[in-house]
Amino acid sequence: MNNQTLKDLYWLVKREFWEHRGGFFWAPVITGGIFLLLNIMGIITAEVLGARNGINFGASGGLQQVIAEMDAGDLSKVGFALDIAMYSAMGLLVVVLGFVVFFYCLGALYDDRRDRSILFWKSLPVSDTSTVLSKVISATVLAPVIAVVVGIIVGMLQLLILAVTLSFHGVNVWQLLLLAHPFRVMFNLIGYIPLYALWAAPAVGWLLICSAWSRSKPFLWAVALPVGVGLLVTWFGIMGLFNLPTAWFWKNIVQRALLSVFPGTGSMFGDSMIHISGNTGTDVLDLAQTWHLAASPSLWIGVVAGVALLAGAIWFRRWRDDA
Repeated sequence: MNNQTLKDLYWLVKREFWEHRGGFFWAPVITGGIFLLLNIMGIITAEVLGARNGINFGASGGLQQVIAEMDAGDLSKVGFALDIAMYSAMGLLVVVLGFVVFFYCLGALYDDRRDRSILFWKSLPVSDTSTVLSKVISATVLAPVIAVVVGIIVGMLQLLILAVTLSFHGVNVWQLLLLAHPFRVMFNLIGYIPLYALWAAPAVGWLLICSAWSRSKPFLWAVALPVGVGLLVTWFGIMGLFNLPTAWFWKNIVQRALLSVFPGTGSMFGDSMIHISGNTGTDVLDLAQTWHLAASPSLWIGVVAGVALLAGAIWFRRWRDDA
């Protein structure tokens, strides 16, 4: 790519962010805020119910004494639990991210044809290839980067809230925080983004080609076509006709086309995204283990299929006329 193409992509991606701030930015921010609010409400509820039932964790040395008596293995488990507390913030965020990317891709090329703004954009010296690529970058890089940054901030706040709460029960906050691995958690989450972009390629390609091709109701076409064909394949299998691989079709075609935009769905294909080693679980979501998915043929076949679908989306973007 030359400098002008990169400059065009930069402004096109920036334009996508301006137009879709609600999904890209505010959706994860609001979700993270709700997550923290629910956790604070849960902690307050536990404290009130504990006081009401005469439970006092700070009595007789409390939790601080328990931590002081722990050996290295026990302390490692505590660190593991704190890491899980940080990762838990991403639980709701990855679901929200999946829905945001799914519906963004469905409308990315359809909406500007529906409201006729495509006439304005086609009047600019920007190629259809750059336009489609900007939407791919927005879906597979911009959206997950924002979600991960929000997840890291929310995770750190979650860890701080937990530490402050335990400090009221005699636990040394700094001693507790030193058991966690916040930088490793951040590194793992950031390092997962390129893998997500690769894994989501076939779904992003399928949704974009439906967005570029369908004259109306792209959601119906995107979902009905693979599901409908899957039902036919299943019916043929039940009737004993053609002996088609029913389970393989649902797993490698329908699920990959519709669910790959949701982070972590690689586990559906026998490649677990979570790895816990030994008894301590210190390698939870270890990045090296997560990237084992890169050795899966399913990943790279999906990438090739995604590129082919994106080429189709670019072609339809160039020639589709709804006039």
